[in-house]
Amino acid sequence: MISKLCHFMLACLLLPCLWTAAAAQAVSFPELSSAVPGHRDVTYFDLAEMIVPDLKAGDDGFYKGSAPIEMRDILGGDEGGSPPETISLSNAAVLAVKAGGKDRLAMLFDLGQAQDSAEGFAALALYDITGKPKLLDAVNVGTDQSTYFRDPGKLAISPDDDALITMSTHFNSNQGYVGTILILVRDGRFEPIDQINTFDENVCAYKRTQDLSFQTHAGDKPYSAIKVTVTDATKPSGESCEEPAPKAVSHDISVTYRWDAKASRYVKDSGAFEKLSAENAERF
Repeated sequence: MISKLCHFMLACLLLPCLWTAAAAQAVSFPELSSAVPGHRDVTYFDLAEMIVPDLKAGDDGFYKGSAPIEMRDILGGDEGGSPPETISLSNAAVLAVKAGGKDRLAMLFDLGQAQDSAEGFAALALYDITGKPKLLDAVNVGTDQSTYFRDPGKLAISPDDDALITMSTHFNSNQGYVGTILILVRDGRFEPIDQINTFDENVCAYKRTQDLSFQTHAGDKPYSAIKVTVTDATKPSGESCEEPAPKAVSHDISVTYRWDAKASRYVKDSGAFEKLSAENAERF
C-alpha cells in the first residue's frame, strides 16, 4: 500500500514536467544565390522561383518579380491581403521541419502589400528537397503589414512532426498589433490550428504587453497537446502624466489544443483567446 502511495505521489510530482517549454529554433536568412545544403546545383533562388516564376536579380541587391503563383489563404476565405504589382525581395526566412517523419524545408517570403490592401501578402512554402526539389504546398499567411516566423519558429509535436508558428504585425506611435498563427504540417500540406491576436500599448502612464509562450505535452498520440499562454502585463512608467497610472498587474491566459482523431484536427479547450481579442478591440 505504501509502495503504491509513493508511486502515485511521484507521478503527481512529475506531471507538470510532462509539459515542455518550446526552445528557439534556427530560422536562417540565407542569400538567395547561395546553394541549398546537400544540393550544390540548387540555390534558394531556384526555390523562390517556384513561388514567383518571373523572379530576376536586380542591380540593387533585390530580386524583382510580378505576381506569385495562385495559393490559398491559410485561414480560409478571401480576407487575406494581395501582393503588390511589383515584388521586391531581398531574402527569405528558412526553417527545416519534420512532417510524417520526412525532412522538409519551409520558406517564408514576405512579398509586401498592394497599395489598396491593409494587409501584406506572405507566402509560406513547403519543399521536399530529399531529391530533386519539389514544391509541395504554398499558402498566404500574411494577416498584417509584416510577417515573420515567430520565436520559437516551430514546435516538436511528435518525434516525427513539427508545427510552425508565424506572426504578422504592424505598429503605430504607441500601439502594436500582432496576429500569431499555429500551423500543422500534414500529408504535404499546411493546416491551420488557430490564430491568436494580441495587442501591446505603450503610453505615458504605463506599458501593457501581451507576450506568448508555447509548451507541448509529451506522450499524447499521434500529436502532442499544445498549450499557448498569453501573459498580459501592465507596468506603470513612473512618469508624471495627465492620466492616472494603473497598478502593476500580470495574469496568464492559457488555451490547450489537443488532437481530435474523429475530427482529424486540433481542438481548443476554451474560447479565451477570442474573448481576449474582443476585449483588445475595445482598446484600439
